[in-house]
Amino acid sequence: MKYTTLGRTGIEVSRICLGTMTWGQQNTREDGFAQMDMALEKGVNFFDTAEMYSIPPARETYGATETIIGQWLKDRGARDKVVLASKIIGPGFDWVRDGKVKHNRTHIEAALDASLKRLQTDYLDLYQLHWPERKTNFFGKLDYVHDGNDDFTPLEETLAVLDDQVKAGKVRAIGLSNETPWGVMKYLELSGRLGLARMASVQNPYNLLNRSFEVGLAEVAIREQCGLLAYSPLGFGVLSGKYLNGAAPEGARVTLFPHYSRYTQPRGVAATEAYVAIARKHGLDPAQMALAYVNSRPFTTANIIGATTSEQLASNIASIELTLDADVLDEIEAVHRSNPNPAP
Repeated sequence: MKYTTLGRTGIEVSRICLGTMTWGQQNTREDGFAQMDMALEKGVNFFDTAEMYSIPPARETYGATETIIGQWLKDRGARDKVVLASKIIGPGFDWVRDGKVKHNRTHIEAALDASLKRLQTDYLDLYQLHWPERKTNFFGKLDYVHDGNDDFTPLEETLAVLDDQVKAGKVRAIGLSNETPWGVMKYLELSGRLGLARMASVQNPYNLLNRSFEVGLAEVAIREQCGLLAYSPLGFGVLSGKYLNGAAPEGARVTLFPHYSRYTQPRGVAATEAYVAIARKHGLDPAQMALAYVNSRPFTTANIIGATTSEQLASNIASIELTLDADVLDEIEAVHRSNPNPAP
């Protein structure tokens, strides 16, 4: 395994981070335990979860993933072996705090305390804002449409509350997710000006089908040491090639949840075909090639991988050992130039 430092925190994290969002719905408690056991054995010390998991979000499974992780941490006595990250939800779900989610003191403290209880720990290593409270462009929306009447918690208020959680010892570091260049830079500016806790990372989608992070956030991540925690690095598994030619593998995520069509539109399918062809030409596993690309980016702090089976997980973790040669990288860039960001 390879390791890096989370922002400026001094916290050492594995380049591969274990994503957990399927546990409690697509995967069982036993599956989750097996995946955590394997990940830890292979040197993965960074686990990421959220209060809203499992996915797809539902009232019945809200908090289920954190509960499974908490049970495993207690059963294995492994809390000191794991860098544990979670997130507070953003607005949009009526079953969470009466559907009136705000990133203010009341909601942040309630969400954090509930996550700590489910996770059976008294602190988180990283606590993130899952998506902005304000109306902006995320979750596949590239264009920004301003709403002058948008009523959201001032960012300095949110940051001050998070800083209090750090001072109280409930959180070691804080981070962002699904955030824009303006949002990241504004939080960083506020932390410097007000002497508050500094954002250590930004968890956004990044994969061969969606490299929009590079447009404005890559420079921020590198220059400000607020690196990317890349989620959906395989585009819901699409970049493995397993859905090509209309295939619908039993138990696979897009088979089970076909409304997750972000990566299976015509341009995305065409790009996937081209990337899979590159992998096969060079004798590479398509999924490992796609993950190795994410691993290699200078702005990547960690690559959040998820898996349905233990076999997939082992293969995904092994991608850390793969270095793509110049010919492969050149061919990947050629596909990107001809069909850029087909699935933002």
